Amino acid sequence: MFSTGQLIFGILFFIAFVIVIAYQYRKDLPLHKRYYKGTVWILIAFIGFIGLIAAVKFIFM
Repeated sequence: MFSTGQLIFGILFFIAFVIVIAYQYRKDLPLHKRYYKGTVWILIAFIGFIGLIAAVKFIFM
């Protein structure tokens, strides 16, 4: 399906991409902590709302 060169390129690209994303995240971490306080609660509320919708769907089916 893929040639050996394509597989090597894909693997190296993935590794480089993950390293760059991790580096940028670590670099921006102080800004994230300052500007995005409390966003965990929004995520929990969103997941809870989706769970509530799924529960209502299964109860009334």
